[in-house]
Amino acid sequence: MTEAAPRPTLEAVAALAGVSRATVSRVVNGGNGVREPLVERVRRAVEELGYVPNQAARSLVTKRHDAVAVVIAEPETRVFADPFFALQLRGISKELTAHDNQLVLLLTEGRDDHTRVARYLAGGHVDGALVFSLHLDDPLPGLIQGAGIPTVFGGRPGWSDGTRDVVYVDSDNRQGAREAVRHLAGLGRTRIAHLTGPLDQTSAADRLQGFRDVMGDAGTPLVVESDFTPGGGERAMRELLDRRPDVDAVFAANDLMASGALRVLRERGRRVPEDVAVVGFDDMLPVAEQTDPPLTTVRQDIEEMGRIMARLLLRGPDRRAGDDARDEAPSGVVLPTTLVRRASA
Repeated sequence: MTEAAPRPTLEAVAALAGVSRATVSRVVNGGNGVREPLVERVRRAVEELGYVPNQAARSLVTKRHDAVAVVIAEPETRVFADPFFALQLRGISKELTAHDNQLVLLLTEGRDDHTRVARYLAGGHVDGALVFSLHLDDPLPGLIQGAGIPTVFGGRPGWSDGTRDVVYVDSDNRQGAREAVRHLAGLGRTRIAHLTGPLDQTSAADRLQGFRDVMGDAGTPLVVESDFTPGGGERAMRELLDRRPDVDAVFAANDLMASGALRVLRERGRRVPEDVAVVGFDDMLPVAEQTDPPLTTVRQDIEEMGRIMARLLLRGPDRRAGDDARDEAPSGVVLPTTLVRRASA
């Protein structure tokens, strides 16, 4: 077995470039004060030798780790089964990769994991955190903020007391829900039901509020709480049909629940959309285009939400706005939604 060649050192780069070790260190670590011709010589030497900076040593100099934690407050069985998380992680990963940052994924199976996550974040392993899928009683926000690292949250922070500057990215869930229900009403449907997500999450609560904005108190008997999963959609749809067999339209709080509802309607012999029109929320193409019939749904740009979360975090202290309006910009970025019409409604 041949021995691996030794890794090129900072000293080797300095010798090849004909500069001091300190000059190489400044160039490699992004420091200022080096004349451009010297910068080019160092870069050519780095490329020729295949020099890769030692991350631990580099962190001591720059006080940065070029790594960002992505904290998802859900168990791994949920994260890896729901395409929503894959889309958001893809957006985050693309943005971090473009800025040469690593993604560190942290999941919470239960409350015991919260302390572990907070301890890791406070330990100086990452430069910041992106956190999403929080629940209203979740201790994670306080623990993470106690860790003292920059943080951007995915979703409106319903847990915030308004006294701290919380940076977040969300979709206009309430307006998207209004548009979905108005569409169903415009089709002449009068007994419109809503299958909610878990109401301890602000996205589900906002979509329920949008439903109520259109339906008022008349819609209350037609609301069934569920959990953002296909199985939850099935259970909620069965409960709804047992309670109100005359329902003629359903707005499900996400596409996965809508897919479960469609299966139950088919089992019960209800035609879609002739007997019951169905609208979902998300427009996750692997789900919405594969249902039978294809799903009318409210589109939110999940991947772009992930990109913006990462972009805000990497922008640092002035992440809330552009150069001309940093002091006046709100902490929240809320993206618009769009109704996508297909065959189910």
